[in-house]
Amino acid sequence: MRWFQALLPREESFFDQFEAHARLLVKGAEALRELLNGGGAVTAACAEIVRQEEAADEITRAVFLAVRRTFVTPFDRSDIRDLITALDDAIDQMRKTAKSITLFGMLEFGPEMRELGDLAIQAAYLTLEATQLLRNMSRNAGRLNAIAEAVTRIESRSDEIYDEGMKTLFAASQDRPMDFIAGAEVFDHLEKVIDRFEDVANGVSGILIEHL
Repeated sequence: MRWFQALLPREESFFDQFEAHARLLVKGAEALRELLNGGGAVTAACAEIVRQEEAADEITRAVFLAVRRTFVTPFDRSDIRDLITALDDAIDQMRKTAKSITLFGMLEFGPEMRELGDLAIQAAYLTLEATQLLRNMSRNAGRLNAIAEAVTRIESRSDEIYDEGMKTLFAASQDRPMDFIAGAEVFDHLEKVIDRFEDVANGVSGILIEHL
């Protein structure tokens, strides 16, 4: 059956959709970083994250529909669904971050939060590169594995920054418990953004293991 399927034309538009979604992740991460500059940038940056997340949802829906309608897919249907879900979870987490910041009315952010924003941008660009390389997994396997390792290192660094930031926040909020509660929630959301990028990297690694 496999040799027969190999002779059939494959629907390659999935790669276009993965890449298009990843480009929205980059835009969302850049808006998130702009948000963390604080002040007058917050409202517009939050709105931009929402716009990118809504556009990403459209791509996700299109991929799920295409999986059901396509006879021969470039790799396993479950892997396609899992990858687009992981990509969408990343931008969903950015929107959750923006929502928390809006609810708490936060306009000032510490250096650790901004550094987490910087890491999100790095992870987003690596994710975009990975989606571009997936079109030829066998030729690009080495670089794809290197990207996965780089995202894992970013995630490890984000854990360190999270711990540093929480210590600083606690020390600065001794007599302002609500500031600590709000800051801690935002730290949690920011750290989870990086976790979601690692989920994408792990998904790509899994696809490589299964299909090479």
